[in-house]
Amino acid sequence: MSFTTFSVRMEQSLKSQFDELCSDFGMSASTAFNIFARAVVRERKIPFNIYSPEPKITRENAMSAFIALRKEAKINGLQDMTLDEINDEINLARNEDSSL
Repeated sequence: MSFTTFSVRMEQSLKSQFDELCSDFGMSASTAFNIFARAVVRERKIPFNIYSPEPKITRENAMSAFIALRKEAKINGLQDMTLDEINDEINLARNEDSSL
């Protein structure tokens, strides 16, 4: 079996914390990366969820969402709802969520 070198750039403080934790586990950082790589290859996916806890809200994203909602309302025949009807629907949805 031949080996190769894999280089990763990261902040020094993160590397120190990672090295210390790996040491607590009784392994090197190299062993930890090998375990990670084997899991990715074996499972054909990243073995944990990657997500952003806070969505980046931009004017463009908000307008895209609004336009999509407008199209959906038209498709479902809801584009003629009055403001009172819309507020009633919002209140109904809020009340349903609080009962869960």
